[in-house]
Amino acid sequence: MVLPDKVYNALKWICLIALPALAWGYSQLGDVWGLPLVTEIPRTINIVATVLGILIGVSQINYDKKENENIEG
Repeated sequence: MVLPDKVYNALKWICLIALPALAWGYSQLGDVWGLPLVTEIPRTINIVATVLGILIGVSQINYDKKENENIEG
């Protein structure tokens, strides 16, 4: 699976910046404001970010293999 550039870049930003920031922000605000599920929601967000990160990594590996085949072949 190779993702299109725009999808790859969007998912990468979501995984590396947005989701971890959201998880951290919720956990911090949850303590201050007494929000529900202060542990569960950030952990779930981080799990989703990890899964997306793995998919992005697989896409990058496949893209690199494809590029190497084009250069060599």
